[in-house]
Amino acid sequence: MKTPALSEEDLHAYTDGQLSAARAAEMATWLEQDPVHAEDLHRVRAWRAQNRALHAHYDPVLEEALPPRLAAAVLAGAGEPHRRRDQDNEGAAGAANAPRWWSYAAMLLLTLAGAAGGWLAHDLAPGGAARTSLAAAPVMLARQAAVAHTVFSADLRRPVEVGADQEQALVTWLSRRLGANVRAPKLAPLGYDLIGGRLLPGQSGPVAQFMYQDAAGQRLTLYVSHDQVQNRETGFRFAQEGKVNVFYWIDGQFGYALSGSIARAELSRIAGSVYEQLEPIS
Repeated sequence: MKTPALSEEDLHAYTDGQLSAARAAEMATWLEQDPVHAEDLHRVRAWRAQNRALHAHYDPVLEEALPPRLAAAVLAGAGEPHRRRDQDNEGAAGAANAPRWWSYAAMLLLTLAGAAGGWLAHDLAPGGAARTSLAAAPVMLARQAAVAHTVFSADLRRPVEVGADQEQALVTWLSRRLGANVRAPKLAPLGYDLIGGRLLPGQSGPVAQFMYQDAAGQRLTLYVSHDQVQNRETGFRFAQEGKVNVFYWIDGQFGYALSGSIARAELSRIAGSVYEQLEPIS
């Protein structure tokens, strides 16, 4: 009996353990026994090796405290006048005067994490970096979103660059920088109010981060990318990075990742509301 063709989404779901036991066993049989799927099996094994390498490399970072030397630099820099204004942030004048040493340090960490992840994908990819880079893009989106959530949601003094009191200016600024219309979903009916957002570096361009908070101080972040060059849709996927749960999906050239240290079921419910509010977007 001829086995069916396996889609890219099937292979990713199998790799990430998102299939039912029966479906996973069926796919395992096809991959292991049918020579037609030898290439697919090779890709699955490479992706799993990549996942293990990335977890081993980045999971400990989520639990680390800020290094003393960097903490000292942040404190020293906070007392210096802010000499440089972001010309794209005309609508948020207050944010332009705020100390940004911590933001710059965090952005550097995120950029280095993204670059290292890209090289890991390059080194582990059989058959070329370009193909694996496309396949791994959603996974890297989730991991960068988790790191960004960990870095900024823990900041009690300045978790966002522009506050919710300037929401329209924030959305206009982020839309201009990403080169596409973005908007902040309304999560107040679910108990989470927007507290603001910021601009961050992504894999190949800027990304937006919106932050929400409930009455108990629990924070969620929505990470929005507009550099998904594979330009194809994916369903919801789940990832866990340390203590951070992430639901992520691709919609055309947009990539979204909702992150938070809350139960998976609750985060899934909120992610569903975010998806409904952002569909369609141009």
